[in-house]
Amino acid sequence: MNEESLKSLLPKFIDDLKEKGRSPSTILAYKSDLEQLVDFLAQHNKVLPSHIKQGDLEGFRDFLLNQKYTPKTVSRKLNAIKTFFRWIKDKKIISSDPSQDVDHPKIKTSLPKFLSQLEYRALRDVVRTDPRIAAIVELILQTGMRISEVANLKFNNIKKDRVVIESYATQPERTVQLNRAALVAIEEYIRIRPNTKSEYLFVSKNGKPLAVRNIRAAIDRYMQKAEIPEYSVNDLRTTFIVENLKRNVDLVTISHAVGHKRLSTTERYLELAEIKEPGKKQQLEEL
Repeated sequence: MNEESLKSLLPKFIDDLKEKGRSPSTILAYKSDLEQLVDFLAQHNKVLPSHIKQGDLEGFRDFLLNQKYTPKTVSRKLNAIKTFFRWIKDKKIISSDPSQDVDHPKIKTSLPKFLSQLEYRALRDVVRTDPRIAAIVELILQTGMRISEVANLKFNNIKKDRVVIESYATQPERTVQLNRAALVAIEEYIRIRPNTKSEYLFVSKNGKPLAVRNIRAAIDRYMQKAEIPEYSVNDLRTTFIVENLKRNVDLVTISHAVGHKRLSTTERYLELAEIKEPGKKQQLEEL
């Protein structure tokens, strides 16, 4: 019997993840990461599972690191690869797992970063001509939403003065207030939003939902233009937390807004904000 290629096995693996009830975001991430691996291996004439050696997967890992992917991102991609090859081995397609002994890159533990008022105002200035990205930046700065939550935001999730973030994976549904700055930015984007039947708020020029990687890449470009290249989109969420702590907003209000499961997670940011005691305001501040 002819051996199936990695490319043809990938959709079957994804279907298996769906049957096992893995979260949609996990499935999308695995699919994207593994498609990247399959393309890389195909460029090196490695298309069959039995042809893949440990060194091939280490080569992919090192390629990603050379392409400036963070060790944390590469480690996440390796988790997907290891899960895929374990599945292939369980299906008796290969007798040994080439990913088993591939080491993860070392991840340096560092404190989260946040933008100063001067820095996030500089970012606002450079995204002003791009209403779509400007609205995304403003949403994260004013609500603390995760980038994946922004990408999955539907048109009907935007209410008069709040945004409804639907439940996903282990995250319950939550509602976060929308202040004037966020609402104005969203309204300006909607005026130029492509005419599409898509239920998603943020779409590409051809009307398709905007992928997380595209949002991240666009914001990275604007960070460069604003001359703050050391920051990423995730730092906007940290900025929201830190700024609200500095402005005496209470921990419960902030924790609910960002979707922390434990209040202790939010408490960790007190040191970053150089705050000894949390405030008592129960209304989020406008940045």
